[in-house]
Amino acid sequence: MAFINYTTKNLAIKIVYYGPGLSGKTTNIRHVYKMLDSSSRGDLICLETDTERTLFFDLLPIKAGQISDFEIHFQLMTVPGQVFYEASRKSVLKGADGIVFVADSQVPLLDANLESFDGLRKNMLQHNVDLNSIPLVFQYNKRDLDNLIPVETFNNLLNPRKLPYIESSAINGVGVVETLKEISKQTVPVVKEKIFGGKREEPKKEEKKEEKPARDEEIEFVTRDKISPIQFVKMKFKSQEDIEKEIEKLTREFTGKSKH
Repeated sequence: MAFINYTTKNLAIKIVYYGPGLSGKTTNIRHVYKMLDSSSRGDLICLETDTERTLFFDLLPIKAGQISDFEIHFQLMTVPGQVFYEASRKSVLKGADGIVFVADSQVPLLDANLESFDGLRKNMLQHNVDLNSIPLVFQYNKRDLDNLIPVETFNNLLNPRKLPYIESSAINGVGVVETLKEISKQTVPVVKEKIFGGKREEPKKEEKKEEKPARDEEIEFVTRDKISPIQFVKMKFKSQEDIEKEIEKLTREFTGKSKH
């Protein structure tokens, strides 16, 4: 669940990019990082252990308007896609407010997508969360390649609930921002209802719908004029448990900062 600091009036919303290995999760995060102005995003942080040298999570706080008088930030994270990193994936999913499922559109990887999505469902259940109860957006990535899984097939197998989906080519930046905006738009009202539950009953009227464009405007992200090289802040840990503690610490430290 979102982490809220009533003293500094900051609210951190955790968005997790999930999917099979090499589907484009980290590519999404990198593109978002590169396109944002440095004043509106934090450091890109790599967390890794000795046994998982190629594994890293991206923590990217983004300023994104307000809920009531609370300044909201999105903290974007990826999970390792390789099947043998099950514990790591489960750890990163803990407390997620919204999920982007990044599917690899190449035909030979259909089974990998289905297996990964099934793993997502199981991991969420281990946190006592029904996947149907959390904001979820699908990104069908690598649409620039040949021999692709049809969108209809993806929707039939992964997305029978007809949730929002974006066709993308993350490596070229296509569909990346649209995906981020969509999951943000889906997540903010849910977090608002959970945290300010008592105040949410009345606002769900036609009147509130008229405010939606304004809310979407608040979730616009500040882009930069020039693209500069990505610089990682690398942090090494002995165990997955240490990584989990560090993630929580980073979230608390960030929401603890005063507004400026």
